[in-house]
Amino acid sequence: MVDLPYMTLLEAGSAIRSRKVSPIELTRALLDRISKLEPTLHSFATVTPDLAMKQARAAEAEIASGKYRGPLHGVPIAVKDLCDTAGIATAVGMTIHANNVPGTDATVVKRLADAGAVLLGKLQLTEGAFVSHHPTVTPPINPWNADYYAGASSSGSGVATAAGLCFGSLGSDTAGSIRFPSAANGITGLKPTWGRVSRHGIFPLAASLDHVGPMTRSAADCGAMLGAIAGLDPNDPTTLAAPVPDYLAGISGGISSIRIGVDAHYNETACDPEVVGAVRDAAKTLRGLGATITDTKIPDAGTVIAFAGSYCAVEIAIAHETTYPSRADEYGSLAQVIDNGRAVSAIELMKAHHARLAFSGALAALFQDIDLLLVPTQPLADFTVAEERELFSTPQGLTDFLRFAVPFDMSGSPTLTLPGGFTANGLPLSFQLVGRHLEEALLVRAGHAYQQASDWHRRHPTL
Repeated sequence: MVDLPYMTLLEAGSAIRSRKVSPIELTRALLDRISKLEPTLHSFATVTPDLAMKQARAAEAEIASGKYRGPLHGVPIAVKDLCDTAGIATAVGMTIHANNVPGTDATVVKRLADAGAVLLGKLQLTEGAFVSHHPTVTPPINPWNADYYAGASSSGSGVATAAGLCFGSLGSDTAGSIRFPSAANGITGLKPTWGRVSRHGIFPLAASLDHVGPMTRSAADCGAMLGAIAGLDPNDPTTLAAPVPDYLAGISGGISSIRIGVDAHYNETACDPEVVGAVRDAAKTLRGLGATITDTKIPDAGTVIAFAGSYCAVEIAIAHETTYPSRADEYGSLAQVIDNGRAVSAIELMKAHHARLAFSGALAALFQDIDLLLVPTQPLADFTVAEERELFSTPQGLTDFLRFAVPFDMSGSPTLTLPGGFTANGLPLSFQLVGRHLEEALLVRAGHAYQQASDWHRRHPTL
């Protein structure tokens, strides 16, 4: 229990169930840690100590009476501040929504509460969940090195989870926003199949691209959280009706029969050598675990990447039409994106849609021959906050950075981001596995197998 804040979610849940620690003790310990570190890290938009202690006391009483709800029962977590929370502000990283206090919970928040999780608070994000933080928001700080990129848009989720301020969190991913902060902060992030998790009560960035998923310290933790939040929701007609499996049931089954595709040209072109090395090392480890590593060719993603910006911008403009341009002076850099979206022609939008359909179809065909894809999370090994501003200041710079993330949002594919080493500067490296639609259980199993053979996910920043 010495490293209590850095236990995995499942370890914390097991300690609670075996009475080694109580939900009250655990929650109080994390609230104390938040009070100590949050003035430096800035990962929370709102901390909810009263609610957290109320939920912790309820969890303790239920568990003591034999009413155990599962592995999340009594475990402190946090959610990205675009998830509606009844009676608690949902600001979406914007001053324009600072006083937005929903009357009901988002479906994912309700489902986490139904699983017995304890809500510590709401986590900071970029403006409207796009690329940059609003000028009035202090960006979360990378706990490994304050000078370096902490990820976007789920920056607070990545920082809080890596820093031991919660045992798991929710992020959202439209163009990499679960994957980039997971990579930057050295944690594990699961972007589910589009429609696997309800978006009811989630402020949209781009509705047809938004994925909501867990960010944790292990693949198994991701499986536990996904099991709590996934499934059909009558309040979100885009959710999928497929039954939700027990993502932990076969987690120790190994990967000896799994075919993992690797496209060396796709993975290594214009990629930092340290990223290339991390992906190659991951392939070697996975092969050693019994997986078959197969040379493959990923469908040409150039067109879908080129069109993704305009496609996303149109949907962003729709999401903000009640406040933009009527309150344009309250926006930061997101205003330019909305203007761009409002200027996209119908012809350009449909070309983008056709490119999306073509890529998605070609990718689905590829998965007839393989079970998983192994690809980088991002082309850069690490970069400073100053370099981030320069990189994301031009459309081409942003497009280049997103090239391993955007295609799998456009296709709606599930992905798992895993820590895979460290750079010469001491910053985390990562890679991602991509799966067939609705095969998150396989991703979790493969990620767990990798993490049983490596210890990158067990390394934590010194705070």
